[in-house]
Amino acid sequence: MNALVLSPRASGAFPQPPPLRRLRDLLFRRLPAPARAARMELRIDVQHPEESIETELDTLYRRLHTAADPVSACATLPILLPGLIFRHREADGEHYIYVEDPAAGRLAGYTVFNRLIEVDRRTDRHVRAPHSKYAPAYQGRGIATAVYEWALAQGICLVSGARQSVGAHALWRALGRRHPLRYVAIVDKRLHDLGTEVEPRLREDLNTRMILFGARWSLGRAKASSLLRGSENSASLVLSEDA
Repeated sequence: MNALVLSPRASGAFPQPPPLRRLRDLLFRRLPAPARAARMELRIDVQHPEESIETELDTLYRRLHTAADPVSACATLPILLPGLIFRHREADGEHYIYVEDPAAGRLAGYTVFNRLIEVDRRTDRHVRAPHSKYAPAYQGRGIATAVYEWALAQGICLVSGARQSVGAHALWRALGRRHPLRYVAIVDKRLHDLGTEVEPRLREDLNTRMILFGARWSLGRAKASSLLRGSENSASLVLSEDA
């Protein structure tokens, strides 16, 4: 299958965590309270060159309109935003949303809801990791928000990637004001609840992610169905993985 290659699945896909973590945590604790409160981000350092995004979107647009190409086998979603067409296809349990601007004759961008190879089959049934690329001219217009809201409305729980761009993190924080948002640790292929706040050392760990609950999900249901493990020893599990 000619699928998009954008899931952070290779071990070398991202740089390793920055050094001197303990020193940074110590300095962070010395910051005044307002400065500490402002720093809620996970690992934010993903930036895509504009030219490479435009080139990729041009290629995808041609594929969308090539009948023999698997990418063209899309259904059209109900209008999420005026003036744009949202095309959806599913392959191997992953959802691909292509956003087309018909007036401009181009692709505005896309979001892929990937499966997580880090989790077991039970968890895999309920969670996906979204990854998006949108042309600069279409960023900040609420397109990714509309796509994420669509996925959440389907009952899909979204788990953040190992690293985020500044824009992606801002989107997650905004969605977290409308949907339950928590930190989780991926340990032994299961999601372990870390609560709504975590200390800096945990936040920097590559196993620490955020989760947005989809429709009909709650913390109680997530724990009752074993989607989330209890939070009592979750932090120590993550830290012991790094030891």
